[in-house]
Amino acid sequence: MFEDPAQLHRALSDSTRLRLVALLDGEGELCVCELVHALDMIQPRISRHLALLRDQGVLRTRRSGQWVLYRLNEELPEWARQVIALTAAAMRETEEGKADRARLSGMQERPSQYCCA
Repeated sequence: MFEDPAQLHRALSDSTRLRLVALLDGEGELCVCELVHALDMIQPRISRHLALLRDQGVLRTRRSGQWVLYRLNEELPEWARQVIALTAAAMRETEEGKADRARLSGMQERPSQYCCA
């Protein structure tokens, strides 16, 4: 997994994927519907980006009832975690990043808050 830094950078080389990673870095674990709401995009587009990040080893999933929850892969090498943490922090300070977080915090009945333990 990520022996080549270029592989991680290719996985992150899209603004939608950077926004997803920034939210997951800040929130820990989110379901697809929360990410769709936060980014204000259609579900198939979000799912396609999540699948790429999962397939590349950036994200992991777990099922909780009907929900699939996404989180950053805790087994990433330290250098990759540092790259992601710094990049995610910078993304959260952009106008898009701030808007994403505001939409997420304004979401009513967030699934990860009541369905997942």
